[in-house]
Amino acid sequence: MIRPATKCPLSTDQDAFKERVRSHFEQIAPTLDRWSRRNRYYYRDLDRLHRFLIPPNSRVLEIGCGTGHLLNTVNPETGVGIDFSPSVVKIATAKYPHLQFYCLDAETLNLEDFATDQTFDFIILSGVIGHLSDIQQVLQNLHLFCHPRTRIILTFHNFLWQPLLHLAEKIGQRRPQPPQSWLSLSDVLNLLQITGYSSVRSGRRLLLPKPILGISFLCNRVLAHLPILNHLCLTQYIVARPQNSVTRPQNSVAQPQPSLCPSQLTCSVIIPARNEAGNIRGAIARLPLLGCHTEVIFVEGHSKDDTWAEIQRVVKDGHPHFTLKAFQQPGTGKADAVRLGFSEATGDMLMILDADLTVQPEDLPHFFEVIASGRGEFANGSRLVYPRSGKAMPWLNNWANKFFSLAFSFLLGQPLKDTLCGTKVLRRADYEKIAEGRSYFGDFDPFGDFDLLFGATKLGLHIVDVPVRYQPRTYGESNIAHVREGLILLRMCLYASQKIKFF
Repeated sequence: MIRPATKCPLSTDQDAFKERVRSHFEQIAPTLDRWSRRNRYYYRDLDRLHRFLIPPNSRVLEIGCGTGHLLNTVNPETGVGIDFSPSVVKIATAKYPHLQFYCLDAETLNLEDFATDQTFDFIILSGVIGHLSDIQQVLQNLHLFCHPRTRIILTFHNFLWQPLLHLAEKIGQRRPQPPQSWLSLSDVLNLLQITGYSSVRSGRRLLLPKPILGISFLCNRVLAHLPILNHLCLTQYIVARPQNSVTRPQNSVAQPQPSLCPSQLTCSVIIPARNEAGNIRGAIARLPLLGCHTEVIFVEGHSKDDTWAEIQRVVKDGHPHFTLKAFQQPGTGKADAVRLGFSEATGDMLMILDADLTVQPEDLPHFFEVIASGRGEFANGSRLVYPRSGKAMPWLNNWANKFFSLAFSFLLGQPLKDTLCGTKVLRRADYEKIAEGRSYFGDFDPFGDFDLLFGATKLGLHIVDVPVRYQPRTYGESNIAHVREGLILLRMCLYASQKIKFF
């Protein structure tokens, strides 16, 4: 759909800059797809990145959509593209009639510009931010199209590449460029911060943007992700989320999506239990009320002691404030138990509490507050903040935990202090999305922790550490086989490197 882009009299340098960019894209519109084919290696990498970050059938808005290729690539349920060049929008509409395209100026974008008033799950600004005359205004305008879970994805060139890209343009290896601003990663992060967004993840990729047999794979899949060399990559990207949802005008057709306040949230606490008969009653007795209703789901895993019988007795006795449920897992391993518990849960928020009670049930309200307030979207317990006894965590375990935390922080691109803590909390709606996208990773995790962490990373959830006071167990013995599970963790590091870092 072509609507006239808002035009302003050229009375300022900003207006002149905008008009020069618009005129440039009007002139080169017929050649855009030809240039994309000439540099298909670079554009395929952008496609791969966005398909990784955006699940199929999402609601997607692209600012500066060009001829619509990237928007079509992410397979949206609802796809809306905006560009301020009428000729470009005409081409996009003809190529992808199942998508919606509008000729609009992102700097004057408002709710009345669309046929229907709507919010989006993802908003893409790929290679466009340097062409904007008022970046801050565009980012502020986009709040109107965000719900609390929206993700903004920005990709832009590393300013260190400016001389090489200018040379490529001169020798005909890159399409002609209009005037543009060159921004560093910190520049864009600052712009997001002052316009009300928080960065969820950021990074750099593509060290060599042209296909050279054997060399390109080594450079882009391996070397590009190493320290120091990573700062030389061509493409920089940021995934951000709105800090606070902006209230829409009262005359707006659709109001913002309602979000539950903390007092309205319900919680499901999943307690995997194997050989933990002596801890079952203590878990219930010490568990605080969470939200407006707390559901406790025990999942017993082929215990050799009296655990299942004790769970049945506790459930039969009931609780004045909790709903109690009990299941026996058909498979083996904690991951199987957690998935069963999550599948039976009805709460808005899902929590894992290990039955050994080394993480105290009394700490769970801290996790609840982080997720309910929106200060985090995936709460990961950290046992490495507060002092802990050598009995609770022997020195070898302590150093192993620190090593794997550093390794997975590097691989996932998010700082995590303790990836091996069993207590993890997220909203059920986010878990369902993780489960839907599980085919990307496959059934690789016997623990259950990394299936959730990897899935949360791929979804772009804001992962935060919540410190817990780690205590020695008072009943039973640890079910951990240190050497065997250490080797499994090393294998999962390699797996994460293939699926996330070096994908």
